[in-house]
Amino acid sequence: MVFGGGGQVGCHLIELASATGHDLVGLTHEEADICDAGAVAKAIAKHSPTSIVNAAAYTAVDKAESEAMRAFAVNRDGASLVASAAAEANIPLIHLSTDYVFDGSSRVPYKETDKVNPQGSYAASKEAGERAVRAAHDRHLILRTAWVYGPFGTNFVKTMLRLGAEREDLRVVDDQTGCPTSTEDLAFAILTLVQSIERPDFSGWGTYHYAGADAVTWYGFAAMIFAEAARLGRRKVPHVRPIATADFPTAAPRPAYSVLDTAKLERTFGIKPRPLRAGLIATLERLLGRGEAA
Repeated sequence: MVFGGGGQVGCHLIELASATGHDLVGLTHEEADICDAGAVAKAIAKHSPTSIVNAAAYTAVDKAESEAMRAFAVNRDGASLVASAAAEANIPLIHLSTDYVFDGSSRVPYKETDKVNPQGSYAASKEAGERAVRAAHDRHLILRTAWVYGPFGTNFVKTMLRLGAEREDLRVVDDQTGCPTSTEDLAFAILTLVQSIERPDFSGWGTYHYAGADAVTWYGFAAMIFAEAARLGRRKVPHVRPIATADFPTAAPRPAYSVLDTAKLERTFGIKPRPLRAGLIATLERLLGRGEAA
């Protein structure tokens, strides 16, 4: 059972589960608000899931600076409610988290054991959610991911395609580095994890990293998006210019470097992220094929 079934990760998870024969129930915010303990308990009692994925989150990074209480209510308190209910029902839990728990001062990929130091309300709320899950439920996997994009919801790829259709020139930050992660790949990884944690002998509980295989800047990612879009037949492609973070101020700070080391996940579960270009092309073929922002 998936909380947050209406989000971009939840939607792709539901779609992939259906296509691969997995029995999955996806619950939207309207169907089960994770901030409502009664709604969470009722959903678990109704569906009797063999595992739970919490993909529900407050993700408006900049808005969180003025809505910190709301961000913490969802990302910390809601996560705690889900984990507590899952523990009470003795159901294993996968909880999604973020690269933003790190401050970005590293210059080597972050391991799961590296010290967290969240900057800004969104980041702090997600890190607090991790601690809440660990405190509430022994049988959990916390899966940190980064720079998520795909055919559903709002994300960088869809924003670039939309802006590229409207403007001749785009200015994109070139001094923040991370690993773009396809929702298709993330959904596949989650379904693989579900199969593992439902085994009676599974013991690899804890925190793991899963993100795309290749590190790029936002500018580098944007350039790749438009190069592949042009190759797929998109006629209008803007000129993309690199800028510094200082030239594009935002309410919330962003990690300058948030590359995640995924070796632990690969060792434990055999899950290896595919190259960025492959995931991006699959997403663009869907978006441009259905005429979205074309």
